[in-house]
Amino acid sequence: MLKNVIFDWSGTLVDDLGAVWRTTNHVLRMAGKPEMALDTFRAEFCLPFNLFYERHTPHVPRSDLEKWFHAEFPQWEHLIQLQPFAYEFLQYCRGKGLRTYVFSTIKADHFARQAERFGLSGVFDHCYLGILDKRERIHEILGEHQLRPSETCFIGDMQHDVDTAKHGGTWSCAVLTGYNLLRQLRLSEPHLIVAHLGELQVLLQANHLEWPSTESRGCGHPIATVGALIFNELGQMLLVQTAKWSNLWGIPGGKIKYGESALEALKREVLEETGLVVSDIRFVVVQDCVDCPEFYRREHFLLLNYTAQCPGVPEVRLNHEAYNYQWVGWDQIQTMDLNRPTQLLIDQVRQKRLNG
Repeated sequence: MLKNVIFDWSGTLVDDLGAVWRTTNHVLRMAGKPEMALDTFRAEFCLPFNLFYERHTPHVPRSDLEKWFHAEFPQWEHLIQLQPFAYEFLQYCRGKGLRTYVFSTIKADHFARQAERFGLSGVFDHCYLGILDKRERIHEILGEHQLRPSETCFIGDMQHDVDTAKHGGTWSCAVLTGYNLLRQLRLSEPHLIVAHLGELQVLLQANHLEWPSTESRGCGHPIATVGALIFNELGQMLLVQTAKWSNLWGIPGGKIKYGESALEALKREVLEETGLVVSDIRFVVVQDCVDCPEFYRREHFLLLNYTAQCPGVPEVRLNHEAYNYQWVGWDQIQTMDLNRPTQLLIDQVRQKRLNG
């Protein structure tokens, strides 16, 4: 039974990717190196972070790099937000009597400001901060607090977190809310990958705090879902980018609830995920999607795919399901990295239009 939870901080409990990315670009500029696009930064950044700088700024002393970083970082701290479901998950841990710890590279002063801002000061049993290589300290935290590895989970968003959990013999849980992409996390083979902490809470509740096995993830039968390729009045299509689908571009949608019609589910999911109210909904195709490697876990979906219209060029308001969106035309969509189900849907829509 799970009794102890060790949290990474950045990317796991707080979303500071934008702030760290902008600050790192400042450091690169100071070092006379080109800035990185966000996708490039996510692919390149690693822990221990000194390895990242050794690759990109080997000519600059580490003392200078740290001075530049910590002078610039406060300028971007206002961008940092609490991760979705983080506060609820911490409350759940407290309610179940789980001991909680922070194990992070973040400096103590930055952590103190952020924890106070988000109402998390004094929440944790102990905080280990400013850790360069967590693998070198994991046995210290386990020994100091007499934590049994079999009763302990380390939750993080980077390969280094998963590798640290393995080094300590604890359970490892990777979340898709942070720095590393799905393909990177899979390389370190965590025991569990979840989209966010809310999903982990549901799994732990269902398993009565026993560690959920991979087999317990699915419901044992295909899951019916709906999704739509949404057009605005300019003829542009809405695509969203999600961590669940390997950061590939796709369409908004989700599961059909019991007692809900497919059309009702589609309107609800689109509204929840994008803030859009759609009309002129037309069925296109149903796809049998079994264990798609682009999806973050093994699952069998029946994808009911539609087209829909949204008047004007409406404002999109994303929830936690997606982190980016674009309105694109037919010419631009050819260059997008689409997930396979979305590509098949678009091919069907294009063919129907050609056939009149």
